[in-house]
Amino acid sequence: MKRIIAAVSCATLMVGAIAWTAAARGPGGFEAGRSRGAAAPCSTLDPSLFVSVIDNPYYPLPVGRTLVYRGVKDGQRQVDRVRVTSKTKVIGGVTATVVRDVARSGSKVLEATSDWFAQDVDGNVCYLGEDTKHFDPNGHVDTSGSWEAGVDGAVSGIIMLADPQVPDAYRQEYYVGQAEDTAWITNVSGSLTVPYGTVHQVVTSLEASVLEPDVIDQKFYAPGIGIVLERAIAGDVEFARLVRVTG
Repeated sequence: MKRIIAAVSCATLMVGAIAWTAAARGPGGFEAGRSRGAAAPCSTLDPSLFVSVIDNPYYPLPVGRTLVYRGVKDGQRQVDRVRVTSKTKVIGGVTATVVRDVARSGSKVLEATSDWFAQDVDGNVCYLGEDTKHFDPNGHVDTSGSWEAGVDGAVSGIIMLADPQVPDAYRQEYYVGQAEDTAWITNVSGSLTVPYGTVHQVVTSLEASVLEPDVIDQKFYAPGIGIVLERAIAGDVEFARLVRVTG
């Protein structure tokens, strides 16, 4: 219990610090811990600074791969399928890979999202936006949280650093009032067992948003796979565990 309280306390300080820094520096974003003084990775969409394959060890996106998670969100048990499609989307001149993420409870679709990612020449995986739809019990569709880099002031962010180290902190996305997630690396050498299996050399992050100051997520990234576990350590009970990888 003490460990969780300490983590929440640190994360609260992190959110406040990132919010203050972002406000001071404007929408260009937060600079990763070991890159201060240089332009923030992923904040500039120059096609010459990007490569065609996303092979970052902690966020690889080979076309055809599907990751299946089981967990609980919004009080419902759900299955979440994340599929790396062969589709692409050009954003700011950069060709992004389209990743389709669909969460279901039984046969009912809860949320369907297309995320857009690209990798820069240094190996950072950049987040260029998303088209998201959340379906409520009454059949209404909520598209809040959707954004695209370069549109209406939105700025691309980092989803995974090329060489994550403690205590790197970075902005994952920026669309004021809609998408302002940030992350902080807290461990780079852990081991973890999930339904998929036991993984080692796991990178751990705390992730939060100034838009939801009472919610803090902890995510675990395994080499060669990506996210293997996501869980809330503040806010409502939510978690997703990796159960299967194909492709």
